[in-house]
Amino acid sequence: MLASSAVFRRQQFLIRSLGGYSDHIDSRRMQDIRSMSGTTFEADAENVMREITSVLDPSKHKGQAGKIAVIGGCREYTGAPYFAAISALKIGADLSHVFCTKDAAPVIKSYSPELIVHPILEESYNISGLEDEERRCISSKILAEVDKWMERFDCLVVGPGLGRDPYLLECVSEIMKHARQSNVPIVIDGDGLFLVTNSIALVSGYPLAVLTPNVNEYKRLVQKVLNCEVNDRDAPELLQSLAKQIGGVTILQKGKSDLISDGEIAKSVSIYGSPRRCGGQGDILSGSVAVFLSWARAKGKATTSQMNPTVLGCIAGSALLRKAASLAFKDKKRSTLTTDIIECLGRSLEDICPAC
Repeated sequence: MLASSAVFRRQQFLIRSLGGYSDHIDSRRMQDIRSMSGTTFEADAENVMREITSVLDPSKHKGQAGKIAVIGGCREYTGAPYFAAISALKIGADLSHVFCTKDAAPVIKSYSPELIVHPILEESYNISGLEDEERRCISSKILAEVDKWMERFDCLVVGPGLGRDPYLLECVSEIMKHARQSNVPIVIDGDGLFLVTNSIALVSGYPLAVLTPNVNEYKRLVQKVLNCEVNDRDAPELLQSLAKQIGGVTILQKGKSDLISDGEIAKSVSIYGSPRRCGGQGDILSGSVAVFLSWARAKGKATTSQMNPTVLGCIAGSALLRKAASLAFKDKKRSTLTTDIIECLGRSLEDICPAC
């Protein structure tokens, strides 16, 4: 009977997630629900990578393979923005910027001369005692400095090492609004997700936004937006419902298998990675997704896939991280660190997309 079928259960779950059942639900909404209740298919990740990876061409100039900017890095957290930014370079982006606080900048600069570090963000403790007008003036200067660069960037990564300082988060909120106005894609991770969960309007209705929550971050998002608990049995349907409810953002739900949805389709990446769960792998992922997303957008209709570039970027970024983690673990085993995985990014991509 239909009542006992998996499809029917999924449809009933989605009806509840989208606001409850009513005899007056129009036919278009029911059609949306039915289309969302289909099976999640494993993505052909290697083919996606082959299709969107930028070709090394001697006729290209600096910057055409991607210009990425990381917004993050504060007094306590300097490793995360470095991991995200250097991963983008290791995959093949030409330029990688980090916009961080003044205290974090010297440390991040010391990690690598390859990164362009902008020490412009401020935290509350640096401006304590200032009048409101002076604070607003500092905020305006920060935004003006970021805006000078904004149109050059192919993608922003917001959140690695950002921290939760109220004044800093307020400034980053304004940076995100300016990125939307400039139609720049935004990959959001770490404390950027804390910011977005408490201010959904920052990304609502923006199709170039990508959220990359871990288990706990995802639970908070679901509770905030759908007002329900996470149900593993209906994981793909719940993810699609969440992405759709936020207005067509793309969500990469990290887990044993990464689930990806833009509210229209759901894909999974289940390539085996590594049992070693060292901190920093999410930062590698955010930098990787940013590069692949920018490449997918640059390819445009040249790809045979009809998928959203944000979904393609998530599939490729997820698969590459997993392959690099597997390769690093074969060599380092229990002592595998994030830096070991980063060193395997290029070789892992080369195995799939040879440069020559």
